[in-house]
Amino acid sequence: MQSPLFIYVHGFNSSPSSVKARLLGAYMKTHPELGDYCVPALSHWPAEAVLQLEKIITEHADRRVVLIGSSLGGYYSTWLTERHENCRTVLVNPAVYPYRLLADWLGENQNIYTAEHYTLSPEHLHQLESFALGGVKDSSRYLLLVQTGDTTLDYQEAVAFFAGSPQFVQPGGSHGFDRFEDLIPAIVAFANNKIDLPEPVPLPASF
Repeated sequence: MQSPLFIYVHGFNSSPSSVKARLLGAYMKTHPELGDYCVPALSHWPAEAVLQLEKIITEHADRRVVLIGSSLGGYYSTWLTERHENCRTVLVNPAVYPYRLLADWLGENQNIYTAEHYTLSPEHLHQLESFALGGVKDSSRYLLLVQTGDTTLDYQEAVAFFAGSPQFVQPGGSHGFDRFEDLIPAIVAFANNKIDLPEPVPLPASF
């Protein structure tokens, strides 16, 4: 069987240079037998970002695709997994209702990694809401990783939305997901239809 393609899906105002993307990339580089890995630089326009990801997924329709969606990337990944049978998704502190959260960010913004300036508009929120789902068809295709110390998102929203999915709920931590490298083996196991989660040892809350 062909090895899977891992796609890291970064979040709002992030990039392929994010810490988690680089940690996963370094791990995959030292374990090439696990599969291929890519991190697309996503547009700040939600519709364009989803099209970018969907293009990669359809180009690899004959193989297993594992999306690792962080924050807003988790929201995109959920919508894509519902559309494509070859996808599975690992959600890392995912946004469940980003069109509500980002209403407070309307106006001028700057990507903290790329320094790109852009205006977040009501059209951005409209595009985000167009990807909203009432639920998921097959909860076994999702693995939820959250830390309760996330002060950007309410982790309980994700716990409730993905109630039927395997979950790793770690006390403390942060929105950036502290000690993400400890969960990489669990991500690889999930890509191969196995659940192998470590104990969620409490972490100091990061601010």
